[in-house]
Amino acid sequence: MSNTHVAEAQPRPSIFYHYKVYPVEPLPSQAAGDFKQEVLIVGAGPIGLATALDLARFGVASRIIEAERQVSHGSRAIVLTRRSMEILQMLGCDQAFVEKGLSWQMGRSYYRGQEVYQMQMPHSKDERFGPGTNIQQQYIEQFLVEAAEENPLIHIHWGHKVTGIEQNEHCATLDISSEDGSRKYSAPWVVAADGGRSTIRKLLKLRMEGEAYTGNFVIADIKADIDLPTERLCHFDPPWSPGNNVLVHREPEGIWRLDFRLPDGESPEQAMEEKQLADRINKILTMIGQEVPWQLDWATVYSASTKTLTDYQEQRVLFVGDAAHLLPIFGVRGANTGLQDANNLAWKLAMHMQGKAGPKLLRSYSTERVQAAREICKEAGKSTRFMSPPTRGARLLRDAVLSLSLTESFVRDLLHWRTSRPHSYYNSPLNSTATSEYALLGEVTPNVKLGDNQYLHDYTLKGFTVLIFLKDENNSAELKKVIERNERDGMSINPILITRTHSGDQNPSHCLTIDDKEGKLFERYDLQENSLLLIRPDQHICGLWQSGQNKESPQQWIHNALRNALCLTPSGDSHVE
Repeated sequence: MSNTHVAEAQPRPSIFYHYKVYPVEPLPSQAAGDFKQEVLIVGAGPIGLATALDLARFGVASRIIEAERQVSHGSRAIVLTRRSMEILQMLGCDQAFVEKGLSWQMGRSYYRGQEVYQMQMPHSKDERFGPGTNIQQQYIEQFLVEAAEENPLIHIHWGHKVTGIEQNEHCATLDISSEDGSRKYSAPWVVAADGGRSTIRKLLKLRMEGEAYTGNFVIADIKADIDLPTERLCHFDPPWSPGNNVLVHREPEGIWRLDFRLPDGESPEQAMEEKQLADRINKILTMIGQEVPWQLDWATVYSASTKTLTDYQEQRVLFVGDAAHLLPIFGVRGANTGLQDANNLAWKLAMHMQGKAGPKLLRSYSTERVQAAREICKEAGKSTRFMSPPTRGARLLRDAVLSLSLTESFVRDLLHWRTSRPHSYYNSPLNSTATSEYALLGEVTPNVKLGDNQYLHDYTLKGFTVLIFLKDENNSAELKKVIERNERDGMSINPILITRTHSGDQNPSHCLTIDDKEGKLFERYDLQENSLLLIRPDQHICGLWQSGQNKESPQQWIHNALRNALCLTPSGDSHVE
């Protein structure tokens, strides 16, 4: 019994969130060597849950193994970017986040009490979601759990801890412990979404490359009646902690995030002493002009790293989120990058398992996302070195910039915190185009507003999409050939006809037609008439055909571009490992 894992069954303490303790549901019986074509996901955090929901979009079943019986302890990841909200829309659960979350777009930086920089995140009235949405991780996980519980393809097994792993060419087998005892469970694929201290990563003895930064930070969530807007506030060099900084964020339910750097040499234990923590919280409230009563909900100490695995696939195990990379809190990169991992992996793993793709498609997950992580680490490193200078020279440079910012505007952009952004797969081998300089190749498709509460992404939620930019819908005979050929080949494609002169009649191709008389879509996508755009299931543009620039006919190009995006051989054969 000493090896039996028993998860905490008492609800976690909180002054605003009511924790639910989930029952321990045993795993189904499984004969040796006999396993279902389902994915085993380790970790019921935001990224594991999102992966399961994204796989279910394509008809792939999954089981989630979670060591705890409750959602996240503490608010942790609180900022969802616009791209994350778009991914949640794909998963069919964005509405709960919109209703609970707090949207924002402004950041302000102060030095010694004087405002020295304003950061406006790009936003327009044509956007469905704001640039940032503040919401505690408890709610993020709760809403995703609720969506997963409603999906018949997903089963969550709370209170189950992974203690070992073995792999062969056909499957991965996990040793799993719960209050019911220990057992083995096999699956053709395992997704490791078990966080920064990933058990799977440790069991496989994998190491990350990158840098761990000096300096510790405290996050404290307090409930207080603070009269400030929903903005990201950063105070450098506060009088009570010279050389350090404080971040302030508003959260739902009257909760405020206070995030501050500790003086060098102070231990986490010293920082978390009740009197020390309370004294600093009071000083922060005085600094922001809000000396009000408060209650502490949760606090923790963290440090910053910019690290990544060099490969996100280890035989039958695929890594996502913090199990794959560690990113600093500055720039809201952690959960937002993880959601992009899950969104990239899910469609590729689904099509691989269903025999719709060549073996290189799944490998492209690691290639694309490792490159993304390395670029993010480079960007995040700049923010981290500014927030927590690692050397005396770096601190002198940072302090000089801050001092100059009081009077000189030319240095103020150096205070930009380089927020998380959708990654571009501009050099992906999945791309097909004769116009390599097309600026949007590899980017997420612009989510153009089409009418009252209607946006382009509403129609690109599943499978491949081809946008057909035609001058006149009556010229869509070629489109009909495209659809018919790919239907014959069993290749699913969602065609959308975009025209400036829609008559309102049913067009010959029997597909969705968008009337773009104002040319908003043509302009935003920077395209002329008689152009085709191929969009991946994760809403990234992977191909462009333009009349006069491609030798192939539209139907031949679409056929070949789809095959290229699925890594299928020219002969049409696919291979599933």
